Amino acid sequence: MSDDGHFTGQPGPAVGPRLFGGQAIAQALMAASLEEGSERLAHSLHCYFLKPGNAEEPVDYRVTHLTSGRSFSIRRVEAIQNEVVIFSMIASFQHPEAGFTHQDAARDVPTVEQASANLQSWLDQHSDSPIRPVIERISKRPIEIIPLDASVLMGSSSQEAKSGAWMRMREPANANPRMNRALLSYASDMLLLRNAILPHIRESNWQDLQTASLDHAIWFHDTPDFDQWHLFLMESPWAGGARGLNRGHFFTQDGRMIATVTQESLMRPHGDARKGLAE
Repeated sequence: MSDDGHFTGQPGPAVGPRLFGGQAIAQALMAASLEEGSERLAHSLHCYFLKPGNAEEPVDYRVTHLTSGRSFSIRRVEAIQNEVVIFSMIASFQHPEAGFTHQDAARDVPTVEQASANLQSWLDQHSDSPIRPVIERISKRPIEIIPLDASVLMGSSSQEAKSGAWMRMREPANANPRMNRALLSYASDMLLLRNAILPHIRESNWQDLQTASLDHAIWFHDTPDFDQWHLFLMESPWAGGARGLNRGHFFTQDGRMIATVTQESLMRPHGDARKGLAE
């Protein structure tokens, strides 16, 4: 941290050479929140992934104050590696205030215990699945994940463009409201992209896809406590032009909607996966 809106984000748990998008979102949000330095908390953020980042190098986050009113203030954050802007975000902060409330309810899903038992059963029956490396990579990240239906999220046959998972910190963080928003931001980029691929995936072509997050947006409806289980319900309402739209909602175990997420992703088919597709 410095006095001129510059912050350094250290490398996190890498699962490949590229910087994980969720890490960039979380670190950029923390930089903006620290620069905001008031009781206002982030209620929304919108970001673009501009260039691939290096997972092994620190990132310089530069925060700019765009505007401030009586209730809201807006910060822009640019993430820079080797003098190249790789990520850009605008975050809006709001002073706490009362207002009308309503929300959609979460659909009925397996409990954490039921989902955990189902996952173990699936793993026992699919020891040679080609998706096992993905499971191993996920297990190295600080967020614990239990899919509602492992056969949907980890299978290799076409499915409805809809999935869900329980998520929480692997180790308690005892985080403040700002950090808890950053933790949810990190988790929000996990598994989301896959929803747009689910109707199109086949045993023979799932590896012939070039995928990447293009942009990402989050609306925070309440403050999460990511030491506790949160339900992330996801779906993809559209795909086309080598892109897919993904969206989801985070709920607490007692059914409160905490955040809404949207993302457009690149899902460019190559090789056998491209055969028969219109140009």
